[in-house]
Amino acid sequence: MKKVLTTPIRDEDLESLNVGDVVYLTGQLVTCRDVAHRRLIELKRELPVDLKGGAIFHAGPIVREKEDGGFEMVSIGPTTSMRMEKFEKAFIEQTGVKLIVGKGGMGEETAQGCLEHKAVHAVFPGGCAVVAATKVEAIERAEWQDLGMPETLWVNRVREFGPLIISIDTKGNNIFEQNKARFNEKKKPVLEKIYEQVRFIK
Repeated sequence: MKKVLTTPIRDEDLESLNVGDVVYLTGQLVTCRDVAHRRLIELKRELPVDLKGGAIFHAGPIVREKEDGGFEMVSIGPTTSMRMEKFEKAFIEQTGVKLIVGKGGMGEETAQGCLEHKAVHAVFPGGCAVVAATKVEAIERAEWQDLGMPETLWVNRVREFGPLIISIDTKGNNIFEQNKARFNEKKKPVLEKIYEQVRFIK
């Protein structure tokens, strides 16, 4: 059965999720990346969007302005989440955000933030930005437009946005770190075997 999270997301909605699970999001999804994180954490500026129980997307979308002054999503692909690593734990703590979506994994600090404040990080598949835009029913508002299109906080209404693969769960498990450790273990004997064959090369 398809697991759909609906905003506002509650702690209990996330408890049963484990790394590797696939979920979809219905409700509000706010694009939020480097500069918005920096404004909140370093410059202590209050976010113009309430993210308590909410979801953010590390993304720099392409948006078209309509004739009526509204906006239309053209393309919305994920940005590398690790760029936000130094801010994310404090961001989770200060905003009460429950779902963070991006590209690739995040580190120890974010995992700790997810554990302490019952949040999750999920990966959206790269290369699907135009498909993702079809899941945006409407752009409800745009905040901090002075930052330019990619960094604006686009407040989107989405329906079954995904697939989103849980990479950090509320227990602090991190699928990217687990896989890294597993791959490194497998790599050792292979490298030793290769070295045996090529050690004569100086």
